[in-house]
Amino acid sequence: MGSIFRTAECAGVTNIILCGYTPCPIDRFGRKRSDISKIALGAEEHVSWKYSETTEGAIRMVKDENVVVIALEQDPHAVDYRSFMVSTKIALIVGNEVDGISREILGLADHIIYIPLHGVKESLNVSVATGIALFQLAE
Repeated sequence: MGSIFRTAECAGVTNIILCGYTPCPIDRFGRKRSDISKIALGAEEHVSWKYSETTEGAIRMVKDENVVVIALEQDPHAVDYRSFMVSTKIALIVGNEVDGISREILGLADHIIYIPLHGVKESLNVSVATGIALFQLAE
């Protein structure tokens, strides 16, 4: 999460919604998490963040604000991230390292994008994939 906060801040992201068991910059006792702040280098103090117990709740929250929801996932309905253009506020959904984004959540997204891979491995680290997508979508 520290890497995602740092990359998001550099890409101009204004808000991050953390869901489920994703660690927050502040623990349940109100203490700053040193593991996140060490990697984020303070970016977690410059990007607003919220917590939602569920991804569905987070999606409802942003859709109520007329934000376009984009999922980053390998899927038959996904389009190459390099050809995807948007000129409005967006929310980018990224999945966890092992399971990715569920079918149910993909069904709630307005668009699905993917990053073409050319190696043997099937996926990138989530923070790397997030960075690639954020900088493309920020253009």
